[in-house]
Amino acid sequence: MKKKILIVVASYYENIARSLLKSAINKIKTKCSIKVINVPGAFEIPVTIGKNLNKFDGFIALGCVIKGQTPHFDFISKATTDALMTLSITSKKPVGNGVITCLNKKQANERGRKGSEAAEAVLSVLSQ
Repeated sequence: MKKKILIVVASYYENIARSLLKSAINKIKTKCSIKVINVPGAFEIPVTIGKNLNKFDGFIALGCVIKGQTPHFDFISKATTDALMTLSITSKKPVGNGVITCLNKKQANERGRKGSEAAEAVLSVLSQ
């Protein structure tokens, strides 16, 4: 039976999110059953995964946080990363972290393959 994967995508940076999602889906589309949920920003990803822990075998978090002129970047990046790790450890289910943190949009646009890498990480853990 195919594993059920939930992909949660922060759509704040729409073009970047679309690129991350496309690369993740291309990596797992023939291997897994996929559901995609869109959320406004990276901060909403962990709670959405948390609400769905019992419905899926693995999760892929996708989004982008770009550094601005305030410390907001640091708080959102750390809180999101820490929450994703906590969800994975406590649920004993893989959570692929494809939330990219960049200094500018140019860097973000160059990292669209990170969705595929997050998907690959989930597949690897599920195969253990």
